[in-house]
Amino acid sequence: MRKTLLAATFAAALLALPAQAADNGIYLGAGAGQSAVKFDELNLDYDADATAFKVIGGWRILDWLAVEGNYVDLGSGDGRIGGEKFETSIDGVTLSALFLLPVGPVDLYARGGAVYWNADVKSPALDIKASDDGTDLTYGVGVQFRVWSLSLRAEYERFDISDIDTVDMASLGVTWTFF
Repeated sequence: MRKTLLAATFAAALLALPAQAADNGIYLGAGAGQSAVKFDELNLDYDADATAFKVIGGWRILDWLAVEGNYVDLGSGDGRIGGEKFETSIDGVTLSALFLLPVGPVDLYARGGAVYWNADVKSPALDIKASDDGTDLTYGVGVQFRVWSLSLRAEYERFDISDIDTVDMASLGVTWTFF
């Protein structure tokens, strides 16, 4: 019994080593999920969901710190304001610091940074087209599971885009650490 327990502990330690060895370095990846855009101004209520994706590039500098840049496309959602259909389309580029808490092959993390965004709003029936862009804060939380150089993640991000109450994204993603 004692030899079996010792062998199982040794095997678990060997399996954890590759995951730990792939922690730091440059990584690339992608994610997909659901985004939501909501605002309620002057009794005008708008709520639209869309399929979203992102392209991920980062550098895990230390076990607890990474710098990450993403291209995020929050999709094209539509909703109604005053009975008329409106469509929104938002995309942007983010730069964030990730603060990680490694727990074996699992990382819990929080992110904070900036998003340079571009938003388009249109209503074909009212012949309205408008665009805006800017730079605002972004933040979020996530969890990732590492196996060798591969990481699987789930995360929630919020984009504090001015004049919009809520812009957020929940996604599943994958990254690969190169070196």
